[in-house]
Amino acid sequence: MTKPTPQSGIEEIEAYVGGRAKADPGVQTYKLSANETPLGPSPKAREAYVAAAQNLEHYPEGSAAPLREAIAKRFGLAADRIVCGAGSDELLHLLAQCYVGEGDETIMSEHGFLVYEIITKAAGGTCIQVPEKDLKTDVDAILAAVTEKTKIVFIANPNNPTGTYLPSDEMKRLQAGLRPDILLVVDAAYAEYVSRNDYDAGIELVATNENVVMTRTFSKIYGLAAARLGWLYGPAHVCDTLNRVRGPFNVSTPAMMAGVAAMEDIAHVEKARAHNDEWLQWLTERISALGLEVTPSAANFLLVRFPNEPGRTAAEADAFLMKRGLILRAVAAYGLPDCLRLSVGTEEANRLVVDALADFVKGGAL
Repeated sequence: MTKPTPQSGIEEIEAYVGGRAKADPGVQTYKLSANETPLGPSPKAREAYVAAAQNLEHYPEGSAAPLREAIAKRFGLAADRIVCGAGSDELLHLLAQCYVGEGDETIMSEHGFLVYEIITKAAGGTCIQVPEKDLKTDVDAILAAVTEKTKIVFIANPNNPTGTYLPSDEMKRLQAGLRPDILLVVDAAYAEYVSRNDYDAGIELVATNENVVMTRTFSKIYGLAAARLGWLYGPAHVCDTLNRVRGPFNVSTPAMMAGVAAMEDIAHVEKARAHNDEWLQWLTERISALGLEVTPSAANFLLVRFPNEPGRTAAEADAFLMKRGLILRAVAAYGLPDCLRLSVGTEEANRLVVDALADFVKGGAL
């Protein structure tokens, strides 16, 4: 029987699966699987969202001008070089749609964000994954993988799920080594958490080059994951291209106004960053002291490696923690079957997960 069929390659895509949200019944749940902020959004953002919801019969401002102007003011950017979307995911999809076609290639690191491969395949292209060095993006490996078919290089900086990052001089070296017709996409979803002096989110690279874009999100430190809100800063010609194909009202008014308020509440962002700085270090030290390998992270999560030994594996640790309501992220799909990703949570959740890991390592009972 004849039926409509999707484009070639679509049915080969493995759908993205987010972090689990529920543990076993009957136990209090601590969700540490999705890198969400334990502080929640700014109270001002909540108020703005509710206020905007009183006029749901009206279409949003089509270009998200209020939000673009708030972002531009906060970071000293030109508002007409900012494009907003329903999360940075939508903007990444649009970039692939616009710049990748049948037979084209994109490049990502082997433990990079799974969405890069999905959007490449959806556009008819092939995503080339290059090896990392010590769980860090390898600039030389990426440059060596470039061919005449390469259209986009995706770099998550810091990277998810490893938490590692490329310093600004390495990012500049990467850009300088690419042909000018190759688009370098800097996915800086966790930029607000980075406190390293040698890090740049990508603003300078975009400002000084015609083939670099930076994507950011309100889902992490701003706590607006449910609102689906992200933004992109890029060259004028890229923004013009995206604005031709994006949905005309792709950012809802409540999300937009919550984003404006969140962007203006600098004190809340600083509070969230301070909480993360304190507990990221605490978790790193305590979990390392248990004999587990922890990858140094610049974001709001940790990658914890478990021994490949019966009774001590990542899968067994995951099941053990789930029984206590502690939900971490299994990352086998990222090529890291021996690891779990742990989001920094509340003080209570952080202490509970360390205690639980200590019991697991000792072979203790549930």
